[in-house]
Amino acid sequence: MAMLEVNCLEKIYKTRLGGNQVQALWDVSFSVEQGEYLAIMGESGSGKTTLLNILAALDRPTSGSVLLDGCDITDLPEKEISKFRRDHLGFVFQDFNLLDTFSLRDNIYLPMVLAGKKPEEMKAKAEPLAKRLGIEDVLDKFPYEVSGGQKQRAAVTRALMMDPELLLADEPTGALDSKATDELLQVFSELHTAGQTILMVTHSTKAASHASRVLFIKDGEVFHQLYRGNSTNEEMYQKIANTLTLLTTGGDENE
Repeated sequence: MAMLEVNCLEKIYKTRLGGNQVQALWDVSFSVEQGEYLAIMGESGSGKTTLLNILAALDRPTSGSVLLDGCDITDLPEKEISKFRRDHLGFVFQDFNLLDTFSLRDNIYLPMVLAGKKPEEMKAKAEPLAKRLGIEDVLDKFPYEVSGGQKQRAAVTRALMMDPELLLADEPTGALDSKATDELLQVFSELHTAGQTILMVTHSTKAASHASRVLFIKDGEVFHQLYRGNSTNEEMYQKIANTLTLLTTGGDENE
C-alpha cells in the first residue's frame, strides 16, 4: 500500500460574488511509495501550488481524497489539522520561514516546543540532525547572521524534528545561490537514501533531476511522469528538459 494516495482531486475557486469559477485541478490522481523522492513540476498557474497546499492540509479540495498512511486528511476536523501537520508532515519553504527574533536553535526546537516535549529531548534530537546537515557551529546565531544555505539547512533540520512521514518542499532552492543549491540537493539525496519520503514542488530542472520520479502538471491535470530508473542526474536533467519543452509548446508526451 502506498504511503500517500491522491485520488481524483478537483479544486474549483469561485469569485467573491460567485459569478465565475476557476478550476485549478482536474481529476488528479497519483500515489507515493514509502521512501520515494517525488518532484512535481509545471508552469506558473499549472495548479502545482494548489496541489501542494491540499497535500499539506492548508487547503481542502472541492472533491477527491488525500490519504496519508490510510488517513484521509481532507476529512480532518479543523481542530485536528494543526496537530496532524506537526506530527506527520515536515515543511521546507523557499523563503525559509525562520523567525528572525529566534536563534537557529530556537527555530529548530519550535515544533517540539509546540508538541510539549522536554528541553533535553529537543537537544538530543536537534544536535545530531544539525551536525548531519553541517550547521552545528551556527545554532546560536540568528537567521540574519547566517547565509541562505545555512538558513535553508536549519529549516530542513526543523522540518525533521518530529520524524515526519512526508517531507514537503516548496521551491526549496529558489532563494539559494548555485553552491548552496548543490549542498541542499546533496542533503535531500542523503535523506532520501536514508529512507525519508520527499515530495518537492520546483521550477528547477536541476533540483528535479535529483528525484526518483518527476510528475508534470499542466492546466490542473497530470501531463506526464518520468521515472529515474538507472539514469544519472545528467541524463535525468535532459529527460526533464525535453518534457518541459513538450509541456510549454503543447506537444504530445508520447511523441
